[in-house]
Amino acid sequence: MAINKLYYHLKPFLPRRLQLLMRRVYTFGKKALHRNVWPIDKKAGELPQGWGGWPGNKKFALVLTHDVETENGLLKCKKLVDMEKQFGFRSSFNFVPERYPVPFMVRTDLESNGFEVGVHGLNHDGKLYQSRKIFKERAARINQYLKDWNVVGFRSPAMHHNLDWIQDLDIEYDASTFDTDPFEPQSDGVRTIFPFTVRRSDFHRGYVELPYTLPQDHSLFIIMRQKNIDIWKKKLDWIAENGGMALLNVHPDYMNFDGDAPGPEEFSADFYAQFLQYVKDQYSEQYWHALPRDVAKFWNTQVKNMSDAFVTNGVPA
Repeated sequence: MAINKLYYHLKPFLPRRLQLLMRRVYTFGKKALHRNVWPIDKKAGELPQGWGGWPGNKKFALVLTHDVETENGLLKCKKLVDMEKQFGFRSSFNFVPERYPVPFMVRTDLESNGFEVGVHGLNHDGKLYQSRKIFKERAARINQYLKDWNVVGFRSPAMHHNLDWIQDLDIEYDASTFDTDPFEPQSDGVRTIFPFTVRRSDFHRGYVELPYTLPQDHSLFIIMRQKNIDIWKKKLDWIAENGGMALLNVHPDYMNFDGDAPGPEEFSADFYAQFLQYVKDQYSEQYWHALPRDVAKFWNTQVKNMSDAFVTNGVPA
């Protein structure tokens, strides 16, 4: 974590191209080292004890989420919404409340169309977890936004996390972890493609943790410069085979909807359209498509019938 603190201290002074180059060098160095656990960590496919299956006896769950990191991303949300509606999907949009204005009408329009809204940190500066004091101070403000927006979900910027501290938030679910992603700044994967409950030993109400299980778009298309969605398809097929939760995080900030050559930190929105089409064609009627809040509610009913070994203070046992 000391390296992360140093990086986020220096980040405002580093040109964006240099930041991307550093990420690419870091990722290239780790990719071969972790080829046995990325993009698939076979241990993550183990079923929770007492698992009863997804609603409607569906083969797997599909959850689509978006982190809107900048005002530029906010301006692209309408095009992303229209794309998902065209394919018959709905998703959640997580906004950073103190980095850019989040208009009331944007949130209400999303919700009226069957989408979900969540909170994405506070100001996306990489300092949320630098100390317990900082987190507690910011948690109070985050809780106010959760209340004002009438939402129940949270995700930390850059997937930083401390699952014990997150219990300070008034949430039903958090989505700040992943099954396996050795390229993240905080790379401790939870090694499961299923939700799990985080609860203190004092029987605090706790919350449901929803790890993302498909590689993030920025990692694939910006850092690794992938030219197709083969890794998404490979991982989705494996999750479906193992009956897990396929949770994807795509950022409108980095999507190019214009059909022109993508910029240095953009990828063609057609990649995401191809993924949605693949899901519909390959797995028609086989998946439970749900918003994160619905998965959390479902999990809370399921966990009563499951082993306490899967309800932990940090990560699934």
